[in-house]
Amino acid sequence: MRITNQRVVEHAFLRQMYDDPYFPDPLVDRGRLILLRLCARVEAEEPTDLGGLYALTEAATERFNALEGEFVAAGSEIETVARECICEEFCFVASAYGFEDADAEKLTAVRDW
Repeated sequence: MRITNQRVVEHAFLRQMYDDPYFPDPLVDRGRLILLRLCARVEAEEPTDLGGLYALTEAATERFNALEGEFVAAGSEIETVARECICEEFCFVASAYGFEDADAEKLTAVRDW
């Protein structure tokens, strides 16, 4: 997966979660990969409107939903700190690709964490 957006390339995704030992790094790595794959899809599909972007973020959010069970099994969870961190990353992605007016709640509307 090749990312060409320089803001994304230089961004340290989920840094707050990596800095907190409550969140297992291997699972945070998987969350980071979800976000990078989202970026790759945005670059490949080039959505022209918010509806197109929201469709891509919905799929990524569903992947985080699936990951929640693994966090719980590891004695962690996607709780307030993680939720805010992940949502901020979705907002970063939207902004990095020119969707500064994206609604933060709609970016992760299907979340169950």
